[in-house]
Formats: sequence, structure tokens, C-alpha cells
Amino acid sequence: MNVVDSSAWLEYFANGRNAEIFEPIIIDIDKLLVPTITMYEVFKKIVQQRDETQALRAIAIMQQGTIIDLSPEIAINAANISIEEKLPMADSIILASVRQNNAILWTQDDDFKGIDGVKYCKK
Repeated sequence: MNVVDSSAWLEYFANGRNAEIFEPIIIDIDKLLVPTITMYEVFKKIVQQRDETQALRAIAIMQQGTIIDLSPEIAINAANISIEEKLPMADSIILASVRQNNAILWTQDDDFKGIDGVKYCKK
């Protein structure tokens, strides 16, 4: 199973330099898990940079994967991860979602660099 971090989704939607790295992970929807916090971050950024129509299109693509809601278990695990890894809240929720589902996290966010279970691609 795979989780694509917000930074990687945004790179994919912008057709950036690393988009081709993330594309095979994103289109393999049978193995794609999407934390709701990632949808929040992607929607917000695209609305700010483009418009709401484009943001809604991105969310429709993201919803093709299996959505992971923020459960009490993920929230508590995320708080512990935040303390242990010194990660911000959203990153901690994403990593807790990854770990709960024995998934791999695909990202280009430096905050995740060197963490087990993370496939980091430099921007």
C-alpha cells in the first residue's frame, strides 16, 4: 500500500520535475491510500495558486484511492509521532496513517527525510 504526501500530489498536479516518479504510485489506485488531511492540504494550496474548480478536480482524482479518515487511534499515534519525530501536526497525521496501514509514504517534503517507511525524492 502507498500514501502520497501533499508535496508529491502537488508536484504531480503541477507536472513538476518529479511528477513522473509519483505518477505510477498515484495511478495504481488499488494500492493508493489517501489521508483526509492530505486532501485538505492539496485543496487549500491549489485554491490559493489557481482556483476552486482546479482544486475540486484534484480532489476528485485523489478520491479514487481509499480514503483514510482521522480516527481517534490515528490522532493519538500522530501526537506521539509528532513528539518523537519532531514533526508538524499534518505530517504526523500522515505518518500515523501510513504506519497504521503498513504502507509506504512517497514524498518530497524534507521533514520526512530519513524516516523509516518513507520514499523521499529531493525537489
